Amino acid sequence: MTTEPPIRIAHLYRYPVKGLSPERVMEASLETSGYFPGDRLYAIENGPSGFNEVAPRHLPKMVYLMLMRNEALARLRTRYDGATGELSITQEDRPTTSYDLRSSQGRDALAGFMKAYLPHELRGEPRVLEAPPGYRFTDSRTGFVSLINLASVRAVEDFVGTAVDPLRFRGNVFLEGLEPWAELDLVGRIVEAPGGARLKVTSRTVRCAATNVDPQTGFRDLQIPRALSEHLGHADCGVYAEVIAGGALREGDALMLS
Repeated sequence: MTTEPPIRIAHLYRYPVKGLSPERVMEASLETSGYFPGDRLYAIENGPSGFNEVAPRHLPKMVYLMLMRNEALARLRTRYDGATGELSITQEDRPTTSYDLRSSQGRDALAGFMKAYLPHELRGEPRVLEAPPGYRFTDSRTGFVSLINLASVRAVEDFVGTAVDPLRFRGNVFLEGLEPWAELDLVGRIVEAPGGARLKVTSRTVRCAATNVDPQTGFRDLQIPRALSEHLGHADCGVYAEVIAGGALREGDALMLS
């Protein structure tokens, strides 16, 4: 096993509700063949999608409210309490509202909030979906854990001529120590953390128009997929990985490649 190149975990993030606020965590305990803990546990259906909670199958992200088309979601500040199932939402100077996502009443109330918040962007009645065991509302059917190379994000800044918030890419594990775009060459390799977690990099991540939305302002202000295509000939930035051995990931961990 080799330590070249040296790689370090800079940040860890989860996204409990698809399209809503990222949440930074200091540590994550991964399970073999599992998803990133607390990630994409819920999604908000944009009109009937045919999602079946009993026999779930991966559906295209367009059936849900998501940043690629509903950038106003980024203007909400949300926080999910995994212990209680409560989601709190702060909207500009309005009082914070809370919803118990583990109850049907709480999910219905959140759907009502979205119906009032995005009245012209809905294709039908919104519905808050809860992921059944072993399932998550990820963009990719094999997107168990998303890794972002911060050096690649800095290269994107050179492409577009302005600062780029790495959270535009909505990754779980943000890495330092790699050369720009080196993550794209990790497909097929294994990343091992001191806490025992082992991740096999499975595929590149093709970026969509969600990255054009500033996660702080909620406004669409850049053309990142276009810039990637113009400079690289593709729109890939970041990779997906499968958890082949459970264990802990912690901010600051030095990772090893094999």
